[in-house]
Amino acid sequence: MVFTDVNFALASGQLLELRGPNGAGKSSLLRLIAGLGEAAQGAISLTGGSPELSIGQQAHYGAHQEAIKTPLTVRENLQFWGDFLGGGDLAAALAAFDLEDLGEYPAALLSAGQKRRLSLSRLALVPRLLWLLDEPTLGLDQASLERLMKLLRGHLSGGGLAVVATHTPLALTADVTLMLGAPA
Repeated sequence: MVFTDVNFALASGQLLELRGPNGAGKSSLLRLIAGLGEAAQGAISLTGGSPELSIGQQAHYGAHQEAIKTPLTVRENLQFWGDFLGGGDLAAALAAFDLEDLGEYPAALLSAGQKRRLSLSRLALVPRLLWLLDEPTLGLDQASLERLMKLLRGHLSGGGLAVVATHTPLALTADVTLMLGAPA
């Protein structure tokens, strides 16, 4: 059992911050919300989205692994995700994390911070109602962190929802903070 009695609700435009020590279940909860795991009991629901789609299909899920195809260039990675996610604004995605000059650069040669920026640029590529972000600030320099916070503010002000697991304070005030306990 990773956690029990976890309850929360978010309204349009709200940010939920998941906090707790390593192993407390923050990543597991994000995976459950994304539909990548199954809870032993309870339910997760999304009101206001498309009833024909699963929660995971209406979410951007950003985990520790960046989901980057290293043989492809930065631009080709974004084109792949645009095709997979149903369209997208490639120019906006490149600009969101200052990747325009790296568009033709092989993803295999990117630094850890550049890979994180490429992964996060999917947030600007294709709109999704729900963002599920697991430690999104890892590896980001100050300028990239500010870009992420600007993108997150815009998402929330447009009525989007965000659930962010983090060990470091965000430059945004969470509407709801959920502390998960220490592992057993």
